[in-house]
Amino acid sequence: MGREDHRHRHLDRIAEVRAGSSAEKVPYPIGIRETEVLGSRMIGSGLLRLTLGGPGALGFQAHAPDEHVKLIFPDAGGVLRLPEPNGLMLRWPRPAPVSREYTVRRHDPVTGEIDLDIALHPGGLGSDWALTVRPGERVHVAGPPGGRIVPPSYDRYLLAGDLTALPAIARWLEELPRTAAGWAFIEVADVTEQIELAAPERFEVHWLHRGELPAGTGGLLAEAVRAVRWPAGERVHVWVAGEAGQIKPLRGWVRELGLAKGDHDITGYWKYGVADFDEEHDHEHDHTAAAGNEDR
Repeated sequence: MGREDHRHRHLDRIAEVRAGSSAEKVPYPIGIRETEVLGSRMIGSGLLRLTLGGPGALGFQAHAPDEHVKLIFPDAGGVLRLPEPNGLMLRWPRPAPVSREYTVRRHDPVTGEIDLDIALHPGGLGSDWALTVRPGERVHVAGPPGGRIVPPSYDRYLLAGDLTALPAIARWLEELPRTAAGWAFIEVADVTEQIELAAPERFEVHWLHRGELPAGTGGLLAEAVRAVRWPAGERVHVWVAGEAGQIKPLRGWVRELGLAKGDHDITGYWKYGVADFDEEHDHEHDHTAAAGNEDR
């Protein structure tokens, strides 16, 4: 008797969750691939879109708006240490390789092209690399390790985040049913960081300008989200990501509302003053989703 092929079992589980009533994290087979940089361009004044492709990108999978990959970089000595395939997972060397996490903004399964929108800021390892990398250069991509699959059956969706969460929010708004209703709150410095969004007609999009305040400070985003009201009896899915301290009040807010675990996801992508934040190892995390870092 041959060994059962589990490589595509996650696709069945994704379909089951989408047909159900509650969101769920679904793991994918995790691969490591060498991709080619095809090009880059600015999206607004704050995001740089990096397009990866080449033969190594073929077979890449993308199923959820907030799924992420790791780009792996050489260490301080110039040595590139890569994880090794281990069945449907990866075996990571210790100490861990130098890497940065990015949301998968777009994936074309026909051409294999992968778009990553990188939030730029001075001194960020990933953003500095993205600004100088040239077409034809190679970069290794690990993942995605999985995605949080959200059924299209909620009455409304509430999406909120800062510039680092904007790529996921933009993909959310593209992939939700055109009949979906809800709100999107995005904190940016000013109008130059705003981008075109393909939101469903019944979605309210609110751009929150923090002005001269440094990114990751102030309570603008949490205040706007907490002011939202919806009709009693409606099921709402809440998705929030951004600076860990800014979104912390919203963890208590969803508990006050009594939202079920599958009806909300609040993720710290980065932390003010921390160069390489990992929420999985931060004492304030309250879920098992993989976290981001300062270059998300």
